[in-house]
Amino acid sequence: MLYTQKVAAELKQKRAALSGYQDRYRRHLDTYREALAALGAHYASANALKAVQEARRMHAESAPSVGAHATVEYDTWRQLSSHDMPVLPFGQSFTHHGEARAWAERIRNVTTFAVDGSQLPPWRDASIPVALVQVSLYENPHQPPAPYIKDAIIELLTPDDLLVSEREASDARAGAALTYSTQVVHLRRFELEVRTLVERMEHHARQRREDAAPGSVVAFYDGSLIVSFALALSPPYRTRYVEAARRLLRASTEFRIPLVAYIDTSYARDIVTMLRGLDEPDALPEARGVHDALLWRGALRWGDRTPAFLSARDDMHSMNYGEQADQIAFVYFQAAQDRPPARLEFPRWILDAGLLDAVMDAVRAETIAGTGYPYPIEAADAAAVISTYEREQFYRLFQDFAEQEGLAFSFSRKALSKSRRRV
Repeated sequence: MLYTQKVAAELKQKRAALSGYQDRYRRHLDTYREALAALGAHYASANALKAVQEARRMHAESAPSVGAHATVEYDTWRQLSSHDMPVLPFGQSFTHHGEARAWAERIRNVTTFAVDGSQLPPWRDASIPVALVQVSLYENPHQPPAPYIKDAIIELLTPDDLLVSEREASDARAGAALTYSTQVVHLRRFELEVRTLVERMEHHARQRREDAAPGSVVAFYDGSLIVSFALALSPPYRTRYVEAARRLLRASTEFRIPLVAYIDTSYARDIVTMLRGLDEPDALPEARGVHDALLWRGALRWGDRTPAFLSARDDMHSMNYGEQADQIAFVYFQAAQDRPPARLEFPRWILDAGLLDAVMDAVRAETIAGTGYPYPIEAADAAAVISTYEREQFYRLFQDFAEQEGLAFSFSRKALSKSRRRV
């Protein structure tokens, strides 16, 4: 149980500390917003901005992170937009949702698909530790009466799949590394999501007609193409995460299937890092709580987006992204008025091929269908989720299977009691 009176007393005692943090945070955020709004006045073109970045990097004692590079869309913003903030307006407004849905009909004959996954970690209190990974696919050709596709791919991870050496294991309890790692399960889910996306891209590339319009198929991924979290993992895991991310980027480029990685709540700081690197040393404060998406909050109307930037994080070089290290572009997109903008990442070739506007219209149309979130991702997520009831169902299935096959299987009564209490 939660002792609410004690919590309330603790909150009251810490009020000054919380208020002080909020004041500092607001000041820092305002400072960075002012720097972003002044960007166009200080740098007339993407090349001018890049020249300053390169000069500062050359003269620095230790090469600072650049964060992001401007693209040709920076020049488009400077030439066509009156916004002080880097914004490319959508140029449409709707008086009601019916109008928005009518506009979204332009997605007809554009096939969109997405995958999402879930997992059941190894049950450590069972005599045979197993885990389950499930990845669901949702695809809509937007060609009535052609039906949408829903499918799932399931992988069972056996004890041999889960067993890792103590050096590789990242889970620890009482200071000792565990032999059955949940990190393996997360990794295998990520790899299966990537494999499913790549196979679907290859399928559409084979089926593509010669007269098909560019961008007639768009793939969605729920998450980032930059697996920075892998830096905290041991090398065997890090290598496999990065290789899977690179495989996804290569597949999109090779099969010419646009890929949109959608991050609804982004904590990326590429633009924050870029702004800090452009200014005089220490002119902008180090503000850990300030993220890129917050810089544009309130500056974008629904459907608006930022110009595309190229991510120039040092992370990608640290993780050996190789030739893909400078091939991930991103924009911030206003998908819902009551939220900070979402971050969309995509392979650079989409920008170079002049397909970004068409791809963004597909994103807008699917966001209208999903009422603030791309519908293909929403549908794939709903199909992938494994509920508490289904988790228990899986363990019953496994127990029945073990009995039928004569496998010795037992489990901790304490674990069963805890799982019932916490449902």
